[in-house]
Amino acid sequence: MRRTDLVAVSLLGWGVGLPALAGPMIELYRSDDPQLRLGSVTFEGGKTLELSVGIGSAAFRRADAPDGVFVTLSDRGPNFPCGEAKEIAGVDGEKLCAGIKGGRIYAQPDYSPTIYRIRVEEGGFRVLQAVPITDREGRPVTGMPNPLTMATTETPVDARGRKLEPRAAAIDAEGIVELSDGTFWIGEENATSILHVAADGKVIRRLVPAGTEGDFAGAGYPVEGKLPAILAKRQLNRGIESMAVSPDERFLWFVVQNPLANPDAKAYQAARNTRLFRYDRQEDRLVGEYVYELTPMAEFKGEESKAQSTARISELLALDADRLLLVDRTERTTKIVLIDTRGATDILGSKWDDPAAAPSLEQVALAEAGIVPVGKKLVLDSSAHPELPSKIEGMAFFADGYLMLINDDDFGIDGRRTVIARVRGLDLR
Repeated sequence: MRRTDLVAVSLLGWGVGLPALAGPMIELYRSDDPQLRLGSVTFEGGKTLELSVGIGSAAFRRADAPDGVFVTLSDRGPNFPCGEAKEIAGVDGEKLCAGIKGGRIYAQPDYSPTIYRIRVEEGGFRVLQAVPITDREGRPVTGMPNPLTMATTETPVDARGRKLEPRAAAIDAEGIVELSDGTFWIGEENATSILHVAADGKVIRRLVPAGTEGDFAGAGYPVEGKLPAILAKRQLNRGIESMAVSPDERFLWFVVQNPLANPDAKAYQAARNTRLFRYDRQEDRLVGEYVYELTPMAEFKGEESKAQSTARISELLALDADRLLLVDRTERTTKIVLIDTRGATDILGSKWDDPAAAPSLEQVALAEAGIVPVGKKLVLDSSAHPELPSKIEGMAFFADGYLMLINDDDFGIDGRRTVIARVRGLDLR
């Protein structure tokens, strides 16, 4: 355990019903729990990386959980593009990857995405439980790419540059909710997909874009094509990175991290229109699709000249039946936005779900197309609070209603470590 840092900050307004403070505060929590150590990997002729377990790809707290106890999630394990090998590992990526196009280095290819139960308390945080995600036979899944034929994919290699095989059961876990029955729903970035997972980590079923089911043959668990086929056009590594559940647990919410590459990557790079979905658990089907407009890069301080695709969505948290908090971020800056779906246009099953539509949803001006996006209000901009960690991907509530944020430290490949923030004083009206 490590000490808690208390930092005075200036936040935006006051939360409804929350106690007034002498001055708004952000509390930072760190940990030296040995369960967060992943070991080291050495690159021949390069660096030795001391890896940590990246537990901050998502967060959730059930209303009946003890205060300070959350579930969090790791993603596919320590990895980086071959093009970044020199900076990260001190080796020539082109040589290591032997010219493999779309190559990505997996430093620990057998790592299994894992659900963590943690406790945040005075002095830091610690791991209470780790639940690896497995197939129905209890075999741990990995974070390797799937053998996709209907969507773009990448070629995995290990730390010695040896080509690795994709795996049908593998997932890139990025969003999580825990239901009162102890099961989990997980948002998955690579395929893109959502999964229902038992309390012991076994995958109950996986929902993928219609028409792609064959790419998951032999996964060791049921795969159903219940998501719109157009989601197979997600840009590589920009699939579903979030998951939320309504307070009554009937509806799941998830959002595509970025606009689709629809009709192509050029459209994705410039687009701001991305898709937010509502799934009815009782009826076992999608019942809503709405448009969220990503924050324009002109509003990201110091990153104004970057491509619009730099911004992406990493987390959702339901406030009530219609309103959610959403993380709209770059690698440097996090904007927490309150969104409201009331009055937004439901485009589910419309021409905008047809890959042949021209121009596509990603290319149109919403007003001209007669589409009303979800309402949005900024409630926190981390550029005004440099004490907050970068790459925030998890968000939940403490029992007192204050916000919990956690970062994805990318398994420590660049020296970062997991930090949890407790944020007081946000206006969530």
